[in-house]
Amino acid sequence: MKFLDQVKIYVKAGDGGSGSPSFRREKFIEFGGPDGGDGGKGGSVLLVSERNLNTLIDFRYQQHFKAERGRDGSGKNKTGRGGENLYLKVPVGTQVFEEDNKTLIFDFKEENEEFVAAIGGKGGFGNTRFKSSTNRAPKKFTKGAIGEEFCINLQLKTIADIGIIGLPNAGKSSLLASLTSATPKIADYKFTTLNPNLGVAMYDDKEITLADIPGLIEGAHQGSGLGIKFLKHIERCKALLHLIDISENDLANSYLQVRDEMGKYSSELLKKAEIIVFNKIDLIDKDEIREKIKDFEKIVKKSTFTTSTLDKKSVSDIKSKLLNYVS
Repeated sequence: MKFLDQVKIYVKAGDGGSGSPSFRREKFIEFGGPDGGDGGKGGSVLLVSERNLNTLIDFRYQQHFKAERGRDGSGKNKTGRGGENLYLKVPVGTQVFEEDNKTLIFDFKEENEEFVAAIGGKGGFGNTRFKSSTNRAPKKFTKGAIGEEFCINLQLKTIADIGIIGLPNAGKSSLLASLTSATPKIADYKFTTLNPNLGVAMYDDKEITLADIPGLIEGAHQGSGLGIKFLKHIERCKALLHLIDISENDLANSYLQVRDEMGKYSSELLKKAEIIVFNKIDLIDKDEIREKIKDFEKIVKKSTFTTSTLDKKSVSDIKSKLLNYVS
């Protein structure tokens, strides 16, 4: 499925139906009087959050949405039928901004939340409404109100329990595929991942949602590489799994480079719980692994874990450790 995390759409609620100027006309009733009914209310446009969606791709080829107009009133005091509401499904994690793309007006954080993007117009009054002791046969009626219309911006910030971060080619997509049933694109070159990938891991009957975030490079906070476009997806994660290729020459530098870019984008990211994992331990011998980890922990002063996506046991161990960060 293609990924789209930002889109501008136009929404138009339905206009209200007009009231009726009808008069009662029946045989042997000379002065029937007014019997015009009111118009129906126009339909509203509502956004509804859906857990099973993880992209705004449905809005790529259609950006204009209009709810149904209310029906006009009719004789015999019949009120027109109200217009059907229009429901647009968006992923959990979607933020709704005004046309300026800066003013936040709603934030979908849970499933089945609703936001009324445009309210339908009220129906007009039929001439029955204007009957009085001094005006027994009013011809006056009103038209329905115009439904609201807006241009709004939708931005998606991925919501996951764990965000997998690291430099390009650290093996993030391979780890996601090993931990979950997700099938991200995997290849031995940088920037294989161009979009965040989501997967769900199960361990001891508990569910963990993971997001594979595209690799961060120096200058990412200024837009370099895939930059700011995807740094924002880390903000919603409860904790971060920092994956490092253990075959790198300077592990501490690889770690600190990513942390530096995160901090420059938002200092709040550095406060998130973090699990550091060295990947690709199958590529070097055990003695070299021990030395590299020892040197790393001297500088960074944080505990670490090791794994290889080819070793099912080490992957299972990582799963069990992740539970401590989401429960």
